[in-house]
Amino acid sequence: MQLTIAELAARTGISVRTIRFYAGMALIPPPEVRGRLGLYDERHVARLELVRDLQGLGFTLSAIEGYLARIPVGCTPEDLALHRALLAPWLPEDPEPIDRAELDTRAGRAVPDHELDRLVALGVVRRTHDGQLQLTSSDMLAYGMGLIEAGMDFDVQLASKEIIEQHTSALAADLVALFRGSVLRDYRDGGRPPEQRDRLIALMEQIKPLTVQGVVTHFQLAVNRAIRESVPEGATTPKAVQTARAVQTARAVHTGSPS
Repeated sequence: MQLTIAELAARTGISVRTIRFYAGMALIPPPEVRGRLGLYDERHVARLELVRDLQGLGFTLSAIEGYLARIPVGCTPEDLALHRALLAPWLPEDPEPIDRAELDTRAGRAVPDHELDRLVALGVVRRTHDGQLQLTSSDMLAYGMGLIEAGMDFDVQLASKEIIEQHTSALAADLVALFRGSVLRDYRDGGRPPEQRDRLIALMEQIKPLTVQGVVTHFQLAVNRAIRESVPEGATTPKAVQTARAVQTARAVHTGSPS
């Protein structure tokens, strides 16, 4: 399939002027020229979609140029689809303009000024240079309002947020490095077989919920261990805990399942 630049613009939703600008930066390969007409194909569509995805992730044009420079010009649309799958965000991050009335509606109640200040400090809401508000995501709003309504000291809330961000950032970096250094390396070293590429794209969708579930489960188990280790040796187990354990054991014996 071959497209004129106007048809390419309609297909991708990117203006003709912007496509020409990208071509001048070598973000897309030159078109096939027939007479005075430039013709584009699925490779150009795929590259432009990748550029759009990278911009959506906050990459500058300079960073996009560097990223695409590492991808061979002859890379197939299918291979570019793998790049897009690897870059797909796990949680939408598009900041959403929001006014105070809409914020109150989304929060389920009126949000007074001091709570708005806390939402800003928690990174849930941003203030733009002209004083407007932006909501980072609906999930973050639920998280922020939950913290505020918990009644915990705000300094403790901020410290908790910083600890969570620090460790989850390190965890994410380690997991991405592991994936790229093993699964992707095997794909590259094996000559990028199409059937393995398709499996990788499907795998990316499968491992997202599994990874999140694994992180949450292991965190909960780690908290259990931390609580146990915080109890001084020789301390008496509370009566309620003893009772709960006895009930759990009795049920396990009755059903024949392990406790």
